[in-house]
Amino acid sequence: MNRTADVTRQTAETNIRVVVNLDGTGQSKLSTGIGFLDHMIDQIARHGLIDLEIKCDGDLHIDGHHTVEDIGITLGRAFAQAVGDKKGIRRYGHAYVPLDEALSRVVVDFSGRPSLHMDVTFTSGMIGALDTQLIYEFFQGFVNHALVTLHIDNLKGANAHHQCETIFKAFARALRAALELDPRSAGVIPSTKGSL
Repeated sequence: MNRTADVTRQTAETNIRVVVNLDGTGQSKLSTGIGFLDHMIDQIARHGLIDLEIKCDGDLHIDGHHTVEDIGITLGRAFAQAVGDKKGIRRYGHAYVPLDEALSRVVVDFSGRPSLHMDVTFTSGMIGALDTQLIYEFFQGFVNHALVTLHIDNLKGANAHHQCETIFKAFARALRAALELDPRSAGVIPSTKGSL
């Protein structure tokens, strides 16, 4: 099974290419124009064992909104394409990840139904050049186009960098668990409906 995708998205605001291999080794090549966003997406690759290549030329002279949201959209499309019919996957994944004083929990379901529930109060409005309000927009874009249910809860945290990093690491680990092929249900779609 070749679980890869190469997706491009071009608008008047952004020009994005995402290449994904769900069965990778955690390698990444990232150029979003926002250094802290590169650092967070690298967590998805490294801790999810997903190979990711993302190149984005966005209208950062305005702000980061279009870039961050559109990367989430394009990444979601790439995941939807790469996962295919979802036969044999575990479907559900969850993870708790700490970083010093911060702790986050992420739960994902490759349900075919887009739904985001995010309970995070960042202690700072900016982390480097990334507006923390845009973390929600990234995940909303991903959820809408990957067609997943996603719950994100930051349970503790005083440092915004730590809060954000625990979210992305937990997201990566939850993805890894959900996308893992289950040898006990090889070729079976994990739903009583027969499709996802």
